[in-house]
Amino acid sequence: MAGWNADTAAGPIGAGTVTLVEGSSFCISLQNGDIHAEFPHGVFYLDTRILSGWCLTVNGMALEPLAAETKEPYRALLAGRVPRADGYADSPLIVERLREVGAGIQEQVTVRNYSPVPAECLISLTVGADFADLFEVKEARIQRRWDETRHVDGDTLAIRSSWQDIQKGILVQAPGAEVTTGALTYRVSVAPHGQWSTVLTVVPSNDAASPPPPSFVHTEADGLSPRDLRRREWVAKIPVLRLENHSLERTLRRSYDDLGALRIEDPNHPERVVVAAGAPWFMTLFGRDSLWASEMAMPVDPSLALGTLQTLADRQGRVVDPMSEEEPGKILHEVRLDVSSGLSLGGKSVYYGSVDATPLFVVVLGSVSRWGFAKDTIAALLPHADRALEWIRKYGDKDGDGFVEYERLNPQGLINQGWKDSWDGINFADGRMAEAPIALCEVQAYVYDAYMSRSWLAYDSGDIALAEELRDRAKQLKKQFNEQFWLPDRGYYAIALDKDKRPVDACASNMGHCLWTGLVDEDKAPQVVERLMSPEMFSGWGIRTLASDMGAYNPASYHNGSVWPHDNAVIHAGLVRYGFVAEAQRISTALLEAAEFSGGRLPELFCGFSRDQFAEPVPYPTACSPQAWAATTPILLVTSLMRYDAHVSRGGMWMDPVLPESYGTLHISNAPMAGGRITIDIVDSVPSVHGLPEGMEFHQGHRPWLTELVEEAGRHQNPTLRGQSVSGPKQ
Repeated sequence: MAGWNADTAAGPIGAGTVTLVEGSSFCISLQNGDIHAEFPHGVFYLDTRILSGWCLTVNGMALEPLAAETKEPYRALLAGRVPRADGYADSPLIVERLREVGAGIQEQVTVRNYSPVPAECLISLTVGADFADLFEVKEARIQRRWDETRHVDGDTLAIRSSWQDIQKGILVQAPGAEVTTGALTYRVSVAPHGQWSTVLTVVPSNDAASPPPPSFVHTEADGLSPRDLRRREWVAKIPVLRLENHSLERTLRRSYDDLGALRIEDPNHPERVVVAAGAPWFMTLFGRDSLWASEMAMPVDPSLALGTLQTLADRQGRVVDPMSEEEPGKILHEVRLDVSSGLSLGGKSVYYGSVDATPLFVVVLGSVSRWGFAKDTIAALLPHADRALEWIRKYGDKDGDGFVEYERLNPQGLINQGWKDSWDGINFADGRMAEAPIALCEVQAYVYDAYMSRSWLAYDSGDIALAEELRDRAKQLKKQFNEQFWLPDRGYYAIALDKDKRPVDACASNMGHCLWTGLVDEDKAPQVVERLMSPEMFSGWGIRTLASDMGAYNPASYHNGSVWPHDNAVIHAGLVRYGFVAEAQRISTALLEAAEFSGGRLPELFCGFSRDQFAEPVPYPTACSPQAWAATTPILLVTSLMRYDAHVSRGGMWMDPVLPESYGTLHISNAPMAGGRITIDIVDSVPSVHGLPEGMEFHQGHRPWLTELVEEAGRHQNPTLRGQSVSGPKQ
């Protein structure tokens, strides 16, 4: 994902930093808990850094970090010791900082004295609030200087700032402290083997007299914060796991936790929940990222996908605007909540520079329609799907060659507008960069799936003419794609066609997405899979974005040789679809083993160094973590190997597991299905299902693909076609 044209220029947040996430708010600090303005650290709320300095000293000494443990995605316990002034190593003073992020932060500071004598402590906290835009911090290019005023009222410090006609502020509450405009100070004597504690709160506020918002008020009944209650509601609605493979169970649970923390509400429709793209820099709605994450998480919570579709539909393009790259029917790339117009992409709060979000919108609607939502709910989204298809025809394929291309409309926009959106992400085998307009192979796959999805929805609602038109478009696209993108002398598909319609001949992971949608001709699939699993592509931890024998290969690049978990998960699902189970198992095993090196959490990406060269995955310095695609990757890996899916309107759920033996037995309860909850047991790849709602039937096998359903519906409409087979069982 990218939030700026040179997105990879984001400065690394540094080794050992701690990132906490809750909704669209997040906090980045050093391991000792301190926040320094000169680093890309801070507390961010509505895309603004409301706290740029938060440094604690005891007797003038900064804390030496000992441990930092994330308890929940939004809460961490940080421990440090106070260095001794006499130079001795061991210190009897230990400081614990229990921090929770929400609309601001709340922090409990506890000083423990492990000595037999009282400890006189001068505890001081300095506070900074530069109100920098997220982009300014991310790119280390803070330009604006706000006019700041500070006001002390008892144990509260109010910081208010203005820039032009914009007013922002925070309230810092420090009960019992000596508060000055420069610092919060406590003078305490900690008893021998005793402790002292206080709670500090920082919240955004434009009114110095206003109380803190209720986000940090703990309920009296059980002591749970609003974030705890929100998490408890989330846990109650998602599947409960009990797996024989405890490492796999930990990774899936971590995915659930991260997905829960990345949920944000549509401010205009609080009942709609969508998935933010990832921390730290993308805690907002991204078209492509949010659609992919909700698609991958469908078996966990289908309502995330519905909320994402509804929210994106409300913001669907209406006019032609070259600066924001908005066009009628187009689905947005990203929304920024409170960023100054001169700093965001296209100079506006909503930017539309994405070529794949629009077809993916239709694809995800097709998936959502199978998971049991009310017909009128789906029907309300169909006009938006049709406008998306109209964008594909009129704006996506401007030259009328049958393929969807992109070319940025203004110098401030993204050069590349597929998922590999770094400036150098699309190149030829010799390393030369492709020139726009560019038609990406995976985008054609999404368009193919969009046609098939909308065709089936049309058949299902009785609109036969539309269904047949879109079916024919899909067939023509598949034929044309396999003729023009296939490189017979290489045995793989071109990553793209360039401005001159030349195949961009680099061997890249993008073609694996074409397996997922069924765009690949059956006779070409074995060669594609062989290339994807070759030593040049498969690092031992996953499939690289670019083969190691390509001219632009760099294992420590963003898109030219790195390994992206979500990319692998999509390819993995395509391998299962085409029957390459052993290869899919190899990928899933590698990725889940990689997760073990980061506490069960997969990052946005890691470097593409070979597993033979480094025994652990090499981190990519600016990778987002947690990140929505990565958080949902383990879910898609496991459900793909379960071959688990539903089509509620057809009264069926399907499962035919091909899980590796190392996964052991799986027991999954509370899984959503057709408005009810089911329990799944898998022992030695033999499934059983309990609690299916009335009218639902379990089938052992794969759910009929949309391509199969469309062909079947077409034969029913045209009796002369009955008895003819579909071109391939997996198409």
